[in-house]
Amino acid sequence: MTVVIVVAGAVNGLAGFGFALVGTMALATAIDPATAVVFMIAPILGVNLSLIRDLSVAELTTCGRRFAPLMLAALVGTLLGLVVLDRLPQAPLKVGLGVISLAFVISAQDTVPVPGLDRAKEGCFVESTPAMIGVGGVSGLLFGGTNVGVQLIAYLRSCDLSHGTFVGAVAMVFLGLNGVRIGAAGALGLYPSTAIALASAVAVLPAVAGVAAGKRLRSTVGECYRKMIVLGLLTAIGVRLVLGGLGIA
Repeated sequence: MTVVIVVAGAVNGLAGFGFALVGTMALATAIDPATAVVFMIAPILGVNLSLIRDLSVAELTTCGRRFAPLMLAALVGTLLGLVVLDRLPQAPLKVGLGVISLAFVISAQDTVPVPGLDRAKEGCFVESTPAMIGVGGVSGLLFGGTNVGVQLIAYLRSCDLSHGTFVGAVAMVFLGLNGVRIGAAGALGLYPSTAIALASAVAVLPAVAGVAAGKRLRSTVGECYRKMIVLGLLTAIGVRLVLGGLGIA
């Protein structure tokens, strides 16, 4: 589990995203998926705390005002996602997580054109209050139940932000969501035991260490290779989850 957390942190430090996605998907191949989702909440919070320092106070204020509707809608959706998390059966949840992982890979890769994808992005990823509320609500629901916030990441990527500002904006959004999620998960009794809750808190340390390592490599690894690393990991994990959920592996 420590190796998974460190690798996921390094991916996030390198690419600016992917910690929750890689970490949750990888853990879900070995432990109960619902437990993996809850276990990752504290490490995600720690990672975003370390990344938000990439934003200046002025950038933080500007991003907060600019994306306020997105964050508020995502918060409501996230709480709803947590409420239904413990009611989902394990095998279908594994398949669902795997499908989500593979769908993200398909949408993010540039080699094979996906019919209708660009039109969907143009229709949904516009910087308006209604679009932010829609994307934020749906993405928050998915994030609350699975730790997958790819729609939020894709939306922020479409807003013409510099890489540093994009990383900081992603951290700011997920920092707020996970701060609320920790309290909500405890209140809803989603942690299977006190030991799991404590282990989740301790996992913040290797997560932050992984991010620091990834950030050091960021200037030496090109954008193309960063993307290949993230998509390659998610493809392998997604296939493993689908096969495991179907009882094949």
